[in-house]
Amino acid sequence: MHIPVLLDPILDHLLALDRPVTRLIDGTVGAGGHSAALLEAGVEQVLGLDRDPTALKLAAERLAPFGVRAQIVQASYAQMTVEAARIGWDAVDAILLDLGVSSMQLDTPARGFAFRHEGPLDMRFDAGSPGTTAADLVNTLDEDELADLFYRYGEDPAGRKLARAVVRARPYQTTRELAAVIEAAVPPPRPRARRKSPHQSTIHPATRVFQALRIAVNDELNVLERTLPAAIDLLKPGGRLAVISFHSLEDRIAKTAFKLASTDCICPPKVPVCVCGHRASVRLITRKPLTATDEEITRNARSRSAKLRIVEKLADGELV
Repeated sequence: MHIPVLLDPILDHLLALDRPVTRLIDGTVGAGGHSAALLEAGVEQVLGLDRDPTALKLAAERLAPFGVRAQIVQASYAQMTVEAARIGWDAVDAILLDLGVSSMQLDTPARGFAFRHEGPLDMRFDAGSPGTTAADLVNTLDEDELADLFYRYGEDPAGRKLARAVVRARPYQTTRELAAVIEAAVPPPRPRARRKSPHQSTIHPATRVFQALRIAVNDELNVLERTLPAAIDLLKPGGRLAVISFHSLEDRIAKTAFKLASTDCICPPKVPVCVCGHRASVRLITRKPLTATDEEITRNARSRSAKLRIVEKLADGELV
């Protein structure tokens, strides 16, 4: 069964309001683990969104005991304002975003997210819908475009070398075909005899390439950048937004958006008097991201790279 990541701090911080949590949006409901725990802990109503129809079926089954308290919709979290308005919600008490790909998606070969399983090079969150697939990208982009994609979205220092190898071996249809070319171009590093942490692992050479392709296919970073300000606007004063990220690109976007939203003046330092008129709309609840304990990592390896950032909406005129 899917294990929700960082569940304890999520419960602690999203329920730590001075009023009941009446309305909560789970923008990446997945299999429904976080939503179920939040409903059991006292949240009155949850609106769960997800682009993945397979995940929604699992969420619907897991949340069925809560009846009308849980509403599940196939939609991107970028559409949360529209979906909330559709059911009569003009503001909410809390919002949760658990970003990236789920273990359920990684463990389903037909989805094409994992290089360790043989499957079609798809990687769309909303599988079966019109749209670009990972196969489209690796089979049509030129070497420079692929190198830029691998470096920008995968932060892969070997991006240029891998792009050259990928172009030479085209075309591709399956995950293992692509992974084999990457493994041949950049062999896996030898495991270190000593590691700083018992939970530290060696990164497979295909990891960053598959991450880059998945992000590009689903336009994940641009969607996140657009969504965070809209999510803050949708919160009631005193409401909280929590974001769980799994790699530095997502975390950097959340950190930057939250820093901007929690800052009163964004004028250049040399400007003697504020002329920008910018005012903080949130306060930082977590100045540094929360991470999993060793105990949680032992139970759930996926939590190893998870980072949680939380902000709280300010009332009009309230100081940071």
